[in-house]
Amino acid sequence: MDYFLDMAPTAKELLHELSRPGQHEVLRGDLGLVGLPGAVFTPQSGRSLPAVAFGHGWLQPAERYYYLLRHWASWGIVAAAPDTQRGPLQSHRLLAADLRTTLDILSGVPLGDGKISVHPERMGLAGHSTGGGCAVLAASQDERARGVVTLASAETLPSALDASNDCTMPAMHLYGGEDRVAPAVGHSEPLANAWAGAVQLRGIPAASHLGFTEGSHWSTLLIDGKPERKTARLVKALSTAFLLRVLTGTRAYDELLAADNPPKGTTLDLARPALAVR
Repeated sequence: MDYFLDMAPTAKELLHELSRPGQHEVLRGDLGLVGLPGAVFTPQSGRSLPAVAFGHGWLQPAERYYYLLRHWASWGIVAAAPDTQRGPLQSHRLLAADLRTTLDILSGVPLGDGKISVHPERMGLAGHSTGGGCAVLAASQDERARGVVTLASAETLPSALDASNDCTMPAMHLYGGEDRVAPAVGHSEPLANAWAGAVQLRGIPAASHLGFTEGSHWSTLLIDGKPERKTARLVKALSTAFLLRVLTGTRAYDELLAADNPPKGTTLDLARPALAVR
């Protein structure tokens, strides 16, 4: 009978676990105190932690992604988002530079009254829409990036698609099946196909472009979609499993990332090859 007690959790069970807050209490800080507008979320304490810098989408304030940054921090990942390049003439080059500066801050500035430190070889990049494209631009120029997550990634200028040829770190690209702003066929799909490193392309068929955000904002008058709780739940679980895998080597959630059993409500369109771990 002990056999049943030792059975590994299923993908469904892991999805439920990782979609809920982790064991860490979360602190919020202000990147503006060190010269860059934005926010940082950290566990209450911890040494040599993994960290992620997140790029916001076109016209989106960073606070529309706080749900995700807070969630990552609850699972032991320091997460920060610069709140720059908010205007309609967003500079993708400058936002990518701000993401790299955010990594500088996370790895070089004392956090949490000195109780928190980030390991310089456990850092990643992420982003939504053009912020996802900017994360790719930043990753192509920064060898510190050990993993990339994009949500409904959109093409940028300079081209994130071209930059993906220089990205040898693992990546997970998530797209929405109801995305009319950056449909996968012209954005996430070619990005994943051109990726130089290990890559997964996953779809959430019911998700819209703004389904990856939270809260209300006037930009919904211009951009198709709205925040979606089911999308947020899937994003939290899948991205957390991926980041823990590639930034810390945690294998406890591999079943959720397995190529042969995508979670309900998602598709796995590409997995090439197995995920690499630093």
